[in-house]
Formats: sequence, C-alpha cells, structure tokens
Amino acid sequence: MTKYIHRDISWLSFNYRVLQEAKDHSVPLLERLKFLAIYSSNLDEFFRIRVANHRNLARADKSTLKNIDFAPDVVLREILKIANKQQEEFSLIFDKQIRPELKKNGIQLVSWRKLTKQQIEFVDTYFNEYLLPFVQPVILAGKKIKPFLNNGALYLALHLHSKDAAKPASEYAIVKIPSDHLTRFVELPTGSTRLKQVLMLDDAVRHSVRLIFPGYNILDSYSIKLTRDAELYIDDEYSGDLLAKIKKSLTKRSIGVASRMIYDRSMPKHFLQYLMDVFEIDQLDLLPEGRYHNNSDFFKFPSFGMTHLKDPVLPSIKIDELEDGSSIFEKIREKDKLLHLPYHSYDSVIKFFENAAFDPDVTHIKIIQYRVAKISRIMGAIKDAVKNGKQVSTFIEVKARFDEEANLKWGEELENAGVTVYYSMPGFKVHSKLALIRRLEDGMPNLYAYLGTGNFHEDTAKIYSDFGIFTNDKRITSEVARIFTFLETKHKQNIHFQHLGVGLFNLKEKFISLIKREIDFAKKGKMARMILKMNSLQDEEMINWLYEASKAGVRIKLLIRGICSLVPGQKNLSENIEAFSIVDRFLEHGRVFVFHNNGNDEVYMSSADWMVRNLHFRVETLFPILDPEIAKEVITIMNIQLNDDVKSRILDASLSNKYRKNRDDIAVRSQTESYYFIKRREETMSQTNDKNKEM
Repeated sequence: MTKYIHRDISWLSFNYRVLQEAKDHSVPLLERLKFLAIYSSNLDEFFRIRVANHRNLARADKSTLKNIDFAPDVVLREILKIANKQQEEFSLIFDKQIRPELKKNGIQLVSWRKLTKQQIEFVDTYFNEYLLPFVQPVILAGKKIKPFLNNGALYLALHLHSKDAAKPASEYAIVKIPSDHLTRFVELPTGSTRLKQVLMLDDAVRHSVRLIFPGYNILDSYSIKLTRDAELYIDDEYSGDLLAKIKKSLTKRSIGVASRMIYDRSMPKHFLQYLMDVFEIDQLDLLPEGRYHNNSDFFKFPSFGMTHLKDPVLPSIKIDELEDGSSIFEKIREKDKLLHLPYHSYDSVIKFFENAAFDPDVTHIKIIQYRVAKISRIMGAIKDAVKNGKQVSTFIEVKARFDEEANLKWGEELENAGVTVYYSMPGFKVHSKLALIRRLEDGMPNLYAYLGTGNFHEDTAKIYSDFGIFTNDKRITSEVARIFTFLETKHKQNIHFQHLGVGLFNLKEKFISLIKREIDFAKKGKMARMILKMNSLQDEEMINWLYEASKAGVRIKLLIRGICSLVPGQKNLSENIEAFSIVDRFLEHGRVFVFHNNGNDEVYMSSADWMVRNLHFRVETLFPILDPEIAKEVITIMNIQLNDDVKSRILDASLSNKYRKNRDDIAVRSQTESYYFIKRREETMSQTNDKNKEM
C-alpha cells in the first residue's frame, strides 16, 4: 500500500489535468489553446527547478544522499517517462484536434512547404527586413565552436551539405528563432477576408534560412531549446548585502548550467548525438517534444476578433457599499467584508489604499509585497500617501521566485518615493498577504486590516480564485500589527498570537490542534468533519495527522489543486478521506479550512499550503473568519465546489484524474455557480441597502 505519492509525480498529474482542459471539447477552442500554453509554461518552470534539483542529486556522491529517503535517479527517470508520454499526447492534441478545429473556424496554421508564390515573396521580405538581424547563424565544428544558447530561447539546428564538395560530408549549424523580439505568429496575405492564415515564426526561419547559407544545401532542420538551472545560489544569511547577492545571482541564472535540452523528437539519432557532444548534454538532460517548443507563446495566439471561440465574459461583481461610498473605512467598521476574486471586482482593495492615501485621518500604511503587477494602482497609492504625509512602510520579499528582479525594482522605486522598505529576512520567505492601516478616530487610533490568500496583484486578481477579508476587529488587527512589528524589528521576543496562526510562531501547531480536536470528537462518537482546500498537500507530518483523523472516524474532504502526496481511500488508513481537484478557467488559489467543531463550524483562511516550505520556512498567516454570516457564506461556496461534477477530478492512488460523474440532471460547474451565487447575493444586499436608505 502506497502511503505517500512523491510530490513531483503528483505535480505531473496536476499538470496533466491542465492538459485535459486542452482536449475537452466543451472548452472554447482558443481557451483550449491557452491551456496548452499553461501546460507548457508549467512544465518549463518544473524542469528548471524541480528536475534540475533531481538531476544534481542523481549525480551526487553517496554521502550527500544518505539523508534523502528516495532514490533521485529512480524518481528522475519516472519523471522523464511521464513527461515524455504527456508530451506525445500534447503533440497529438495540437496536431489532430486543435489545428483541424482552427481550420474549420477559418484560421489555418500553414506549413512553410505549402506557401503560395505571393506568400513566399512576403516571407522572404519579412525575413530580410525583420529576422535577419537576430538569427545569429553559426556553423558548428564539434567542441571547437560551441555557441552559447540563451536560456529558454528557440533555435533551429540545421543539417547541411556543402554545394562545392566533391563528396559532401554532413555539417551542422545553429540559427536563432527570435521569438523574444518578434511575434511567434506571422499572419500571411491570403487575398480572402474569410480565411486567416498563420505561419509560425519557426517556419518563417526554416523557409528563408537558405538565404544566409547560399553555399549549402539544407537537408533538414530541427528545433531545439536549452533551459538552465533556475535556482539562485545565495548564502541566505546577512553576511554581507543580501540584495547585492541576489542581483549578482540573477545574472548567474541566465548563464547557469544547462538543465535540459528540448528537441524535435523526429531528429535523427546521429544529429542528436552530435548536439549532445557539442553542448555536453547527457541522456538525463533530454526531453523530446513535437516540432514546436516554447508553446507558452500560445498565450499570444491572435484571436482575429472571434470572441465565440473564447470563454464568455463574466463581468466582475461590484461590492457597492465598499466601492461607491465616500469612505471605505466606515463600511469596514460596521462589519467585516468578504472578497472572493476574481468574481468580485478588485476595486475595493485598490480603494482601500487610495482612500488611505488621501484620508487626513490616516497616519500609517503597512503592506507586504510578494508579487506585484508591473503597473499597479496600489503602489501608486502608496507613493501618494507618502506625499500626503503618511508614514508608509512595505516589506518586500525579494526571494519570490522569478520575481526577484521586479521586486527589487519596485523596492528601489518605493524607496525613492520616501517609503520605508524592509527586505527579505535570513533563512526564510515572507509569504503572508497582509495590509494594515492606522486611522485616528475621535482622537484615538483605530486599525483596519486586509488579510488575503492571494498577492496584491491587480493582474492575477482577474484570473486567480482567491479570498480576502477587510476587518476592523481588534482581535485580528492587533495581531496583524504584531506581524508587522516582527518583520520590521526581526525580533520574536514577547510576540504571541491567539487568533492568528503565524509561520515561525504557531502556524503548524494551530493546524494540528484543530485536527486533534476533530479526532477527539470522533473518538467520543460525535460528528467530526473537515473540509480542507489548498493548492498543495505534501508535508508528511500533516498527512499523518489526516490519516490518524481518518482512522478515528473523522470525515475529511480535500480540495487540492496541485500536489497531493496523501493517498485517499486506502483501507485502514484513509478510507474516510475523499480528495478532488478542480481545474477550470480560473486558477484555484484560495486556501480555506473548515472544522466542524461539534456543530459550531470554524472557518479559517490562509496564505499557506501544507508544504514543508510553507509550514517551516515561511512567514505565513492563518486567520479565522469571525463573522458568522461570512463563515456561513464561505461554507456554502465550499459545498458548491465539493458538488462540482463538471470540472472536478478524483484524486486517487492511481493518479487517474477521472472526472466526477454527473449524479443528476443538473450539472454543477463550481466556478460558474460561485459567480452567480455571489452575483445574486450582492444584488440582494444592494437592494436591501437601497430600501434602508429610503426608510
């Protein structure tokens, strides 16, 4: 009996659920193409981080491996086996489903071998005018000439014969496909308004590359891509300037060790072996794909105005009392307010900061910045607040993976504006999503807080399903203030939390105590239940507590988007545990924890997943929903998700990703149902408020 599923094998199963969306015919066609892009983007990051780590472990000596409870080479080979199989299915979905469906809808991806005379002239002109400055042709000469391939960039590897040689021998060359400078999708002239023809940039280079190798016959060409180890090599202590170390490591990231070579699986073995020798790549570093790589570029595939091939628009739902009132603080003071993104408009969060920036009674603003949009009204409001005499401080986590450079830039910009900026702490990350505003009311200070499961990011707020809560409840705001005190002083002494669970203080212990309470109820013969929603479940200690709860009779329902190392439904271990995963148009990102508590349900939200890194090496925040009406509303939304029988998959030991079967005549697609549930609720609230104003 398998007790734990390896986190990376489980992650590949999650990414397959993304691929399932690409082959789901009920998903609009251009959205299916988008899911291919998401799958590809996910896999790229996975290889740059997780597979690079396994690759290094597989090559380590025995003394390095003595404390590791798995065989890295075995896991690595299993990862490559699964990824290769998925890549084959990816190619089939694209070639046999997506391309024919696009053609039926008047969008044709054209082969470079089937261009018309007019199109050949167009492509050659395009090549000379736009591509030629970027293609960087290099004739290879074994290890004597080894060009540096940029991380993640696309290249064509060419098999050539010299036209002048009496007995031509095979020669090889590399040219760049400049998708980092030009659109990947070149619209061709067709002479028709109905038919849209698109040539991949790769094929534009394939067609016209003969122009820069006039003395050669080009026998064939195959696309390749190198990716490099994405880890930042930082001594994560304050021995020197941490910011300087990160800046230096960012440069190393782009020139780091190659972690894999992606290649066209139709490439002949002799050519592949030649490239492996030139770039010093071994078998464990290889990943075959189809003809095209960097398929995340399909995010930018032109829609040609065909809105019927995309998801119908769900207009964001206003929270009228927050967005339309003169002061957001008056409304928050009356009652806690729940925000469920992306269904609700994000304007109330923006207004929270913009009101604070110009409110003469606001004295302090504090915010944690983990990931922020490139163009951010929130950051603009923070800078305005400084101009208006507020004391503004922000904690910036510069170790947010792949956002280090952006966060450094924001930090510098905010410092230049007069904001007090605190940076990363040694040994761990700060992942909490918190903001705090201090306001003078009747001469006394009053605190207002926003606690969320997602970042202060105006762009992801439109596509991530997250929760946030505005509160003036002193039980919460006073403890949020303590978190900021810790981040600013770096001292843990005399800081305690009763209502919040905070990483490095009491987070894991609080989770365990809540589980143990349900176990105690179950052992006394009372109803005991938990609903646990998170992105990932991997920490073995937490999994073991869930197994203990299951054996005690606690009924547990899990909603896990990504990694789930727990094995549900195992006899005498987890038979009381059901686990589901929802993958749909919005990314399920919220963390919600419901404990039955002998009929007095307690609801919590958190920034933390149950991963080792979250529970041990990050400042995360678990916060209770103290307003009974909001708690009830959240439970309703959780039950909608648990009843999803359209986009919900069953998580099991076999990683089958089977869809839940529709149990009656009315299918439940939870994201759509949640949207309309919230819409109806806000309309009812708005009508009630209007009536109260009239009275």
